[in-house]
Amino acid sequence: MVSNIDKDLVAAMATPLVLAILLEGSSYGYAILKRVRELSGGDLKWTDGMLYPLLHRLERLGYVRAEWGSSPEGRRRKYYEITEKGSGQLVEHRKQWETANRTLGGIWGPTPSVATA
Repeated sequence: MVSNIDKDLVAAMATPLVLAILLEGSSYGYAILKRVRELSGGDLKWTDGMLYPLLHRLERLGYVRAEWGSSPEGRRRKYYEITEKGSGQLVEHRKQWETANRTLGGIWGPTPSVATA
């Protein structure tokens, strides 16, 4: 388990990760946080304080739209869904990450080894 992921790396992957989660279907804040933890095997534990400013920025950019709705229990919830513009942005992010993965994989090999001091 990775105990500390560099904040710059977390920030770099935040937008494509949230857009990819919303590509699976509309969702709300807590469910997005839970999905991030699930996808990372528990290595990423985002907080509301990180997620909601990101969602608001993505909404301002036109990558997601938000709509108030009700949970099955009747509580008001803000649901987010990816827009066509957001889907296009996700395609671009994916190309960039594939390049980064291919480049690092070329030097690290299939299973990166960590040098011990």
